[in-house]
Amino acid sequence: MKRRQFLGSTAAGIAALSALTPASAGAAKPLKVAALIPMSGPAGLFGPSSRNCCELARDDINARGGILGRPLQVLYGDAGAGPQAAAQTALKLWKVSGAEVFVGMHDSAVRGALVTLFRAQVPYFYTPSYEGGECARGVYVNGETPQQQLAPVIPWLAAQRNLKRWYLIGNDYSWPRDTNAAAKQYIAAVGGGVVGEEYIPFSVDNFDASLAKIRASGADAVLVTLVGGASVTFNRAFAGFGLADKVTRLGTLIEENTLAGIGVQNAANLYSSAGYFAALDTPDASAFDARYRKRFAGDKSLMNALAESCYEGFLMLESIARRAGSISVDKFEPASEGANYVGPRGKVRMHARHVIEDIHVASVSSAGFEVVKTFPQVGSGQTCTIGS
Repeated sequence: MKRRQFLGSTAAGIAALSALTPASAGAAKPLKVAALIPMSGPAGLFGPSSRNCCELARDDINARGGILGRPLQVLYGDAGAGPQAAAQTALKLWKVSGAEVFVGMHDSAVRGALVTLFRAQVPYFYTPSYEGGECARGVYVNGETPQQQLAPVIPWLAAQRNLKRWYLIGNDYSWPRDTNAAAKQYIAAVGGGVVGEEYIPFSVDNFDASLAKIRASGADAVLVTLVGGASVTFNRAFAGFGLADKVTRLGTLIEENTLAGIGVQNAANLYSSAGYFAALDTPDASAFDARYRKRFAGDKSLMNALAESCYEGFLMLESIARRAGSISVDKFEPASEGANYVGPRGKVRMHARHVIEDIHVASVSSAGFEVVKTFPQVGSGQTCTIGS
């Protein structure tokens, strides 16, 4: 056979074979999902476990055939360097790298910058606990709100511990301030009062003056909305001041990494409220934990609610996309209402672009967190209007 004939017959054979071979998931165009997680800054300690959870979500979803037949490809960007830097990173991932969906586990200032950047042109899943109130079109929130973490928990804890006098302390930004505004209502509703309230700059690393105020106030409960290292330093000093045995602490961002820094020996009468704890003993949570440990054997980063929320964001993306039939905000908006799945947190359902989910309260034993109370299917308290 002459060379020209051989090449012609080979090309024809390839064309014929391609026509007969159905497009496989591997041949489909990947769905690029950008994960914006803190790799630096005050929340950088959550970066490794957050990335792990994104990787596990990608693996699990791809094992089910991807999203709308497209395999997931996860792109990563640092969301820990502040709003302006995070927005520039997101812009590059979107316009240069071709990300079609964003999943974000970061603070509210970064969220605000990204909402302004995206302007409902790309679906954006925001996963950590936050202050509530985000109703921008195209933003889908998996994180807990103060209404979920505090509305059922404060009355229960106040009754359990006979708490009347609350001191509120947090870092000086929107999440602590808005959380405490909601907390005051729940405290008043059960006959309690607020005997002190203060907001601490992130630059502060000595809490002696605050602890002296707490002691002088006669508080029998402290609501802690400090973040990361600030929470570690405060809670360790709290025990050092001899307050741990006398005053109950409740935190809505005290998770496994923070507790490791605090030390269980400094965590007497400390409670935390969240949608997930690594100690959660349910079939779905245990299965997730087993897959995580197998996939990341030897990794020393601790599983926690913030990191696990990244996994939940991917599950909600999968659920909405299945209902929408395409990747676009126009289709996602109506499809988001009622979107649901069963994951590590149990049954989760979206309403008003926020989720209804179980909320757990954990106390601290010598082994770490222990879930002591669960409030089933708590609503977010948000009233966002869903457009078409």
